[in-house]
Amino acid sequence: MRESVDKITTYYHTIRYLRPVQIYGRIWFRIHRPRIQMKPAPPLRRIPGRWVPPADKPSEMISPTGFRFLNESHELNFPEDWNGSRFEKLWLYNLHYFDVLNSAATGEQKAWHRSLLARWVADNPPGWGNGWEPYPISLRIVNWIKWALAGNSLESAWIDSLAQQANYLSRRLEWHLLGNHLFANVKALVFAGLFFEGKEADRWLSKGLKILDREIDEQILPDGGHFELSPMYHSIILEDLLDLLNLFATYPGVLPLRWRSFPERIAEAVSRMLCWLDVMTHPDGEIALFNDAAFGIAPSPVGLHGYAGRLGLGTLSKKSKDGVMLLPDSGYCRCERESVVLIADVGKIGPDYLPGHAHADTLGFEMSVFGQRIFVDSGTSCYGNGVERLRQRSTAAHNTLTIDGENSSEVWGGFRVARRAYPRSLKISEDYNSIQVSCAHDGFKRLPGQPIHRRRWQLEDGSLRITDSVKGRFNQAIAWYHLHPDVSVESGAGGKQGWFILPDGHRLIWHVKGGTVTEVPSTYHPRFGVSQPARCLEVKVEREEAEFLIAWNNNNAYSVSD
Repeated sequence: MRESVDKITTYYHTIRYLRPVQIYGRIWFRIHRPRIQMKPAPPLRRIPGRWVPPADKPSEMISPTGFRFLNESHELNFPEDWNGSRFEKLWLYNLHYFDVLNSAATGEQKAWHRSLLARWVADNPPGWGNGWEPYPISLRIVNWIKWALAGNSLESAWIDSLAQQANYLSRRLEWHLLGNHLFANVKALVFAGLFFEGKEADRWLSKGLKILDREIDEQILPDGGHFELSPMYHSIILEDLLDLLNLFATYPGVLPLRWRSFPERIAEAVSRMLCWLDVMTHPDGEIALFNDAAFGIAPSPVGLHGYAGRLGLGTLSKKSKDGVMLLPDSGYCRCERESVVLIADVGKIGPDYLPGHAHADTLGFEMSVFGQRIFVDSGTSCYGNGVERLRQRSTAAHNTLTIDGENSSEVWGGFRVARRAYPRSLKISEDYNSIQVSCAHDGFKRLPGQPIHRRRWQLEDGSLRITDSVKGRFNQAIAWYHLHPDVSVESGAGGKQGWFILPDGHRLIWHVKGGTVTEVPSTYHPRFGVSQPARCLEVKVEREEAEFLIAWNNNNAYSVSD
């Protein structure tokens, strides 16, 4: 009986946040299947401009029939392999995306790519299989067109297929998912609408532009962040907008009169997004791994800045060398002082109606010292509904605090959240001696003792002090500190202090007050399909407050007494 009540409660607190279109859209998506219009493609539009080389993709085609996606290699030997049950769904999706057409190895693999295009058309009958789901269709339409605009010729059968895919997609948009999926859908319609010409192409273009116009306001926050609050998806959407600017410049003067100023609007959004990305980038040049995020899926920050530069876009970075930078709409805060960068999550987990890529990581943080990541978000290596996916979304997999073994937000399934944490009482102060950031959240208020977690970061020259306090009844509170695999940890006498040893020889001393420390094994997932052994410090709060101090100096001669 209790289990049934809990399940009903979880479903209620998940569904109550959804928009009506997500509910009736899901029903419509399941029962309605548009008919494929098997007719010749519209004529191709003349290309008056020049396509600029986009951001490079990794070379994931390792032989004429071999592919390496998500750090897994498989062979595509038979027609049924496009939908083979022995492959993970996400791996098959990547196979259907055709990112390989725009990889760094495009020139030398041209014959392979042409053979692959022919195989896809022959092996994937219209309307059937993974390849005809809206998201793979969307990415594939864009990749085929980008490949053609780069100077490659499409066979007539491929052009007909491309038009069939665009027509089908135009009647199967992912309204039930919204977010980055809908954005990808309408980007593809805009690409197809400009690549082809005629009444049908104009309909695709008009539909795509109207929805895109609305979604830019919805999905790009005033501070420049993408509203799903994942640096990886932010980078994906940023690349989408750069691709659109590239497309508009390739077809100058073709946009209908009412949309002629649209490229300027997109360019302004791109500028904000690049500034946001700078704030969320570590000294090693890669993104922070908050929420669903991993390296190697989206172009790197350097790659995106390079693409923007080739399109003639300049940006003024928001990132300051020393000081604090708050992204108020996204809820991220960057603190930088001398050789230290700390990026803290003091915001919501994402849009209330779209938390699918959120983790239960409120008041988590990442930190680099001397250019080396020390404390890391444990990352994302998989999607789906498995136990490992749920663990990676859990609070204990992040540098924050659990109470009585519970998550701060009720993540469940592969992409679901029921009751979720909301931040409160954010305070930021800065002077010549220190930066202080303090914030609380109410994610544990659903527990019997209604506890409230508050965390304070105090960054000074040579030290960081993290104080966790819990107000309200609780049995056990644990703060988790996940270390980068390249960082070694040593414990001193009594287990309340020790050292972090960096690969370059720097030693940082750590010290705990008001808590007991246990070193436990952990894992780090910087890329999909990757799990690296790492260490984690588990700090059990003894009463209502625990303090964790990390100290360093450039002479490697720091000591702290209890």
